[in-house]
Amino acid sequence: MQDYWSIADRIAGDIAAGRLRPGQQLPPQRWFARRHRIAPSTAGRVYGELVRRGLVVGEVGRGTFVRAAPAVAQGRALVETATTDSPVNLELNYPSVTGQSELIAASLAPLLRGDALTEVMRPGAADGTAAARTAAADLLALPGWRPAPGQVLFTGNARQAIAAALASLVRPGGRVGVEELTYPLVKEIAGRLGVVLVPVAGDAEGVRVDALAAAHRAGPLSALYLQPALHNPTSLRMSEERRRQLGLCVSELQIPVVEDRIWSFLHPDAVPLAVHAPGLVHVVDGLSKRVTPGLTVGFLVVPERRAAAVAGAMRSGGWSAGRFAVEAAVRWAADGVVRRLVEEKRADAMRRQQILAEQLEGFTVRTDPCAYFAWWELPAPWRADTFTAAAAAHGIAVTPGTAFAVDPHRTPDAVRLGLASTPEGELAWALRVLAGVAAAGPTASAGG
Repeated sequence: MQDYWSIADRIAGDIAAGRLRPGQQLPPQRWFARRHRIAPSTAGRVYGELVRRGLVVGEVGRGTFVRAAPAVAQGRALVETATTDSPVNLELNYPSVTGQSELIAASLAPLLRGDALTEVMRPGAADGTAAARTAAADLLALPGWRPAPGQVLFTGNARQAIAAALASLVRPGGRVGVEELTYPLVKEIAGRLGVVLVPVAGDAEGVRVDALAAAHRAGPLSALYLQPALHNPTSLRMSEERRRQLGLCVSELQIPVVEDRIWSFLHPDAVPLAVHAPGLVHVVDGLSKRVTPGLTVGFLVVPERRAAAVAGAMRSGGWSAGRFAVEAAVRWAADGVVRRLVEEKRADAMRRQQILAEQLEGFTVRTDPCAYFAWWELPAPWRADTFTAAAAAHGIAVTPGTAFAVDPHRTPDAVRLGLASTPEGELAWALRVLAGVAAAGPTASAGG
């Protein structure tokens, strides 16, 4: 009898060799079982293993399809990198504006003196210095909310802040509620920590309170991870009333929250959920989008009673920020570098949104005038993975909806477009080409 693992290896080899191509549908499991003379249960295990490896995606009512690209390998460092060599990369999404490097360099110059450099190269604590905590609290403050300096911890980047918060809250095997479409690296973090992600249904205003309560009744949630302000990938902005309702719900059910605000600087009016549940919400933010990904720091604002536990998780995971990065962040905040770059990037995002609207007019695109990304719901009969492969054939990289879906059996026929990292002229060209690909349909694209 053939072992299901060896059969999965053979199918994986066919995919790697191109004998099974992106978007191609695998036969129904019963047919597959007959063809390979195995039990239907064994065929189910083969398909399950291929899904686990990220080589195929199963869609309820439609079947199982070969993915456009292999999934991220387990154990990869918590650092976002480009996943393609395509000339135009709409996966990568780090904003940069004219004069940014010169502005940053001028601000850093005093730290590069010998005496200053010696001091800032020494190891730093997770909670930084008193001056750094105060500077971070001032930077993150909004009308109606200002964290106490003692609540602020520093990580290497925002992704590490998410990991530290979840590691401190959830034991292996625990359940974490998330939006049905979530930040892909949260799925990776969950795998590394051995926790289970539970998709919570939402609507046009974000996660539904009744769905959250139902998910918690089905099995207690150890935490809830959300992006209420400019949700990645849909750009959704949760209303203030929904925030208030969620705050009441998590307070009643005592569900800790990890609130990711990495894109919130583009929408300054969105007050954190922490306002409505201050004793439960852990606020994640950082400077990779505001300033630069090359020298960044993550901020983690925690309920005061949890500061020691989260700092311990940061030390265990090796997620504490370097002292030089923290001091650089302090200088950028004090010199007005952050404020100036934020203002320029808000204007830049709006210009890029105008390009998007012009080039994809007539298509179904979910986005926000403030956002640096868009969620393109593809016209039938396109599927996300086949469109991603067709785009790659034209030298353009996009992120398929499967990357964001928590339930592998409920994957949207959509792609995320990152608007931030490509020069405006190239962005317009790429979007125009993608519009032509979408309008032509899968058959024409395959034939071209």
